[in-house]
Amino acid sequence: MQFVSRAQWGAQPSRYALAYIDSTRGVKIHYEGSPVPASLARPDAHGQCADRVRDIQAAHLADDDEKYSDIAYNAVVCPHGYVYEGRGAHRKTGANGNPALNSAHYAVCAMVGDEGLTNPTDAQLAGLRDAIEWLRDDGDAGPEIKGHQDGYATECPGPALYAWVQRGAPRPGTSGTSPSTRGYEPFPGAGWFEDEPYSEIVTAMGRRLVAEGCSSYADGPGPQWTEADRRSYQKWQKKLGFTGDDADGWPGRTSWQALRVPRV
Repeated sequence: MQFVSRAQWGAQPSRYALAYIDSTRGVKIHYEGSPVPASLARPDAHGQCADRVRDIQAAHLADDDEKYSDIAYNAVVCPHGYVYEGRGAHRKTGANGNPALNSAHYAVCAMVGDEGLTNPTDAQLAGLRDAIEWLRDDGDAGPEIKGHQDGYATECPGPALYAWVQRGAPRPGTSGTSPSTRGYEPFPGAGWFEDEPYSEIVTAMGRRLVAEGCSSYADGPGPQWTEADRRSYQKWQKKLGFTGDDADGWPGRTSWQALRVPRV
């Protein structure tokens, strides 16, 4: 990860102490929602990116309506793939729309706008994945990857980024990367599955179940959690020797860790 700390990009101090947050359900992706010059994506334009993060922070601190305590995002990712530390890990965002939404997910903003630079670069998508994985590792973010518009009435993060989120936010060019390099998905929690998630994590889980000879799939597996996923997972639990309520098809921490689902 190409990480730029607050000190390195020249952040102003927070107006007051930022609220600590122990963990989140995951990360929400944002865009700037205003024009971003297409020229910012040129390789020789990276020197402008720290200035842009400072401008975003200054605009947030000057917002008398929102009364932000700092830049609203936990991280900002430039077109060149650099991850700029915003509020950082274990700090509640101010960007998701209301206090409940701010507590549920971290917020990561891509330097993409509604005019000019509207499509993220591959380097930027890789940087967004870096930011997500950093918040998982250092901030106890859960597995969910959503757009700002999921749960709040807004166009953010724009059509291109939201389409990427709906595809499961894949990292560009990692089809040949071995699972051992990426590590394994942490257990998302039983409640996550009961909410019938749509995520590439579900696809990765299904592929592992198929590899273990525990498939009940007629089609797939795919990213939408279905009854076929539950029945397949039940086969896996029984293969591990679980019985009764421990083999009901709903993933638990022990069986999940034994399945070794590759991180997506």
